[in-house]
Parts: sequence; C-alpha cells; structure tokens
Amino acid sequence: MKYQINQNQCGFLMKDGRFVRTLYCGTYHFVRALGYEVNVEDMEGAVKFDKVPKEILLEQDKTFAGKVLRIMIPEGHIGILKEGGVARKILTEAEYLYWNVWNRFSVDLLDMREPESAGKVNKAYMAQIPLKYYKKIEIQPGELGILYYNNQVVRELETGTYYYWVYAKDVVCRIVDLKVRPLEISGQEILTADRIGIRVNLMCTYRVVEPRTMLETIRNLENQVYACVQLVIREYIGRYRLDELLEQKEEISRFILERLHQVERDYCIEFRSAGIKDIILPGEIRDIMNTVLVAERRAQANVITRREEVASTRSLLNTAKLMDENKTLYKLKEMECLERICAQVGNIQVGGGALLEQLRALIE
Repeated sequence: MKYQINQNQCGFLMKDGRFVRTLYCGTYHFVRALGYEVNVEDMEGAVKFDKVPKEILLEQDKTFAGKVLRIMIPEGHIGILKEGGVARKILTEAEYLYWNVWNRFSVDLLDMREPESAGKVNKAYMAQIPLKYYKKIEIQPGELGILYYNNQVVRELETGTYYYWVYAKDVVCRIVDLKVRPLEISGQEILTADRIGIRVNLMCTYRVVEPRTMLETIRNLENQVYACVQLVIREYIGRYRLDELLEQKEEISRFILERLHQVERDYCIEFRSAGIKDIILPGEIRDIMNTVLVAERRAQANVITRREEVASTRSLLNTAKLMDENKTLYKLKEMECLERICAQVGNIQVGGGALLEQLRALIE
C-alpha cells in the first residue's frame, strides 16, 4: 500500500501492533497483509499518536524528539501553554507532547503550593485558569475581609481584589460590612405601668467596630441586635404610665440611646442613633384621648370667649364714662351711629315732618 506523507506531516509505522519507526516527508510502500500499519498526522498542536508510550517515541527517534516539546507538570503546579509568547491553554495533566516545528510553543509553570503566590500571576492567565484551582476575593469600599487558612485567621484584607491558590490549603474569606446599618423595629407591643398595651415603632443605626471578634463570638448579629433593642425598649416603657410616656417622647429616645451605648461592646458594634418614630395606641384608648382633647380645646375656647366678653364690656364702660364727661364726644358718637344706620338703608320715605326735624336736630 502506498503512503504519501507531506512536509507538514509525520507518520508512525507499526507492525503487528509494535512501533517500528517514524516516517517523515516522502512516499512509502508497505504491505498491510504483512502486519504493517501507518498512522499519519499533521505536525500541529498536540501529538495525537498514543498507541505506544511517549517515552518509546522519544528514545527510539532522536529526530522526533527534536521536533516536539515535552512538557512535564510537577505536583502542585499548573502550566500555561504559550504560542509565540501568547497564552493559549491551561495545562493540568502530568505530561504533554506538542509539535514544535511550525508553531513555537513554550510553557510557564505556576507554583500553587503557596496560596498567596496567585496574587503575582498575570491577570490574563488567571482569566483562563478554572475557578476550582483558585479563589478570587473582592472587598468593596466600606468592607473588611478576614482571611482564613484551614480555619485559622491569617490577616485582615482591606478594599481590593485578591487571588489565592486552593491547592495546599483551604482558603476562606469572611467579609464584614463596616458601613452604618439601619435597624427598624415596627409594631413592638409593650405594656405600660398602668397595663395599657401600646405599639412602638423605633429606628436605630449601628456599625460593626470589632469585625474579627464579632465573627468569632456572635452568630446572626442582626437578630441579636434586634432582640437587644427590644429588651431596652421594654425596660424603659414598662416603668411609666401612658400619660407620662406621651409627655416625654423625646426623653425615651435619649434614654434608649444611652442604654444601648452601655451594651454595644457585647455585640462588637457602635450605636450611632436611636429614636421613637411612633407610639400607637389601642382603638378605644385613642377614642378616649380624642374625646379628652376635644373637651380641653372647647374649654380653652370658652375661656377665651369669656375673656373677650369681659374686655369688650370693660371697653364699653370706659367709653360710656368718657361720653358722660364730654358732651361733644357724645354728639360724635350719635353721629357715628346715624352714619351706620344710613349706610344700611337704601331709601327712606317720610310720611310727616317730625322725623326730618329730629334728624336735623341731631346734625345741628
């Protein structure tokens, strides 16, 4: 049988399943009936011929060894295959053979035994490496990361992006938000000292100040802070009667904030503010309060009315005394009254002269 091998190809001659030699550019004739077989492949990329161990090919044919690049990946390493200086592929197996005739290949070995060495690797390489080999950690502004190797604290991570190999050690980063957080407690039902059930809406803000201690000692921080604020509210409001609470709403907020400052270290946080948004009364109590309020306003309105009536009467008395002492003033007052009467009358019809005489007498 005739075999034509081109310049960019290579042939592997086999007889009865055993490797004989490598065939390069040329024309060959072998009889298949005698057990000969030729495997032809292009000399590009990885060597695909795998019917015999690669060590046999390299030992028996030095020419073949000069045309290929043998890559050995040690334990704990990963390879970056480069073609013409450009990264092409990630190598994770123990051994590779690449044709190095028309394409010039090279390899960079990356040591994964030290987790932090991943941070020195070119970012273009990291984009091609599977995520199972490394961990990418991103710390946003206002956050802090606590880095652990095999569940042991290593260091704190500030804002930035970090890469760690996970080959030799278990790498974990717990991120803590250091920004101010709001906490709203809505509809908290509490009994006052006079056994009246009210609902309180409270808003407070806090931030974590000891992140490492918080992670090691506290689970479900938000739930625990919520419960703490609830207890502080009950501690204060349960001491006072309803009317006392309504009179000192601002003092409630001040006391709650002071009390929270006393316990904040237990939760590794700092309270920034706290205040009562609303105090919601039961329906029947609200109706009673509204009735009392209306009665108070009516009483105040009656007092004002009486005060104005007294002032008006006193003013009339003073005016009467002045007119009694001064006839001219009395006359002016009569003319003023006459003017008001005339202003309200559109037409006057007089049947006799007596009224005209009276009006004339008043004017004179």
